Amino acid sequence: MAKNRSESEQIGRIRLPKGNEVIGRVVQMMGYGKMTVKCTDGKIRLCRIPGRFRNRLWIRTNNLVLVKPWELAEDERGDIIYRYSRAQAQWLERKRKVKI
Repeated sequence: MAKNRSESEQIGRIRLPKGNEVIGRVVQMMGYGKMTVKCTDGKIRLCRIPGRFRNRLWIRTNNLVLVKPWELAEDERGDIIYRYSRAQAQWLERKRKVKI
């Protein structure tokens, strides 16, 4: 029996985008910690998992993530800074915060 609660039981506080951060859905895994993400602003970005999150943040196709676009190439590239759990993603879709 697992000690921690499953993702569906705990929603907790949901992190919403601040500043130039956007919510996106992972479309394709590219390898080496990179993936293609379709963002809520209508752009498709090549995003990476920064080194500080590499072994802590496990992401799969169709996961909802929070993306921080790069300053130099903000239309094309970005960093993934948060992954929403299944319950959090359902809450965001119900509240119409996500339109993907």
